[in-house]
Amino acid sequence: MKILVDADACPVKEIILGVAKKYMLELIMLFDTSHEYFDGYSKVVICDKGNDSVDYKLLSLANKGDLIITQDYGLSALGLSKKAYILHINGFIIDEKNIDSLLNNRYLGVKSRRTNKHIKGPKKRTNDDNLRFKDALITIINKIGEIKNE
Repeated sequence: MKILVDADACPVKEIILGVAKKYMLELIMLFDTSHEYFDGYSKVVICDKGNDSVDYKLLSLANKGDLIITQDYGLSALGLSKKAYILHINGFIIDEKNIDSLLNNRYLGVKSRRTNKHIKGPKKRTNDDNLRFKDALITIINKIGEIKNE
């Protein structure tokens, strides 16, 4: 298993890095050309700045059983089709049971914004959010490990 991170706007890169090192997992961080990143452990992949270029590159690197970390529901749906595990940056697992409603809510949000209705943005990230994400990351890594050992 490797961890692939849609890292452009990912607020939990350092948490992912620490957990990947602890479990000695391959970690690939994907960015577009407007970012620079180096941590000495991750493989960093820089993609073109075009729409979804990071998403397409990430999908080309993903295999069955890999873990994708993203907040992009479209990428999540495509990752699920490759039988990858998906973890949202807020610490919840995206799977076949919830992807349809997540995509529908995304569509409704876009539709609402087009009609100029004001929608609140996300609330500020807290330390509790980071702890919840770290716990979820460790839980899913252990779950994937158990499944592979069956």
